[in-house]
Amino acid sequence: MLLAEAAAQGPSKFHTFDVFMILFTVLIFIGVIRLLRAPQKNKFAIAFGVVSLLVFVVSDYAMVMNWIS
Repeated sequence: MLLAEAAAQGPSKFHTFDVFMILFTVLIFIGVIRLLRAPQKNKFAIAFGVVSLLVFVVSDYAMVMNWIS
């Protein structure tokens, strides 16, 4: 009974899409690492990957801060 009351007090701040955001961030990170370790460097792809990674990291940070507060 107490668990049901606690769940009914407020909506959850965690959404299913949050899992996909974290997975995409991990995939972009792996991609950037692979681009940096490649023998033939593609500077445009590295720059695009780094910018994408920064956007997703900032989004993940905002998402986690929303969970906490």
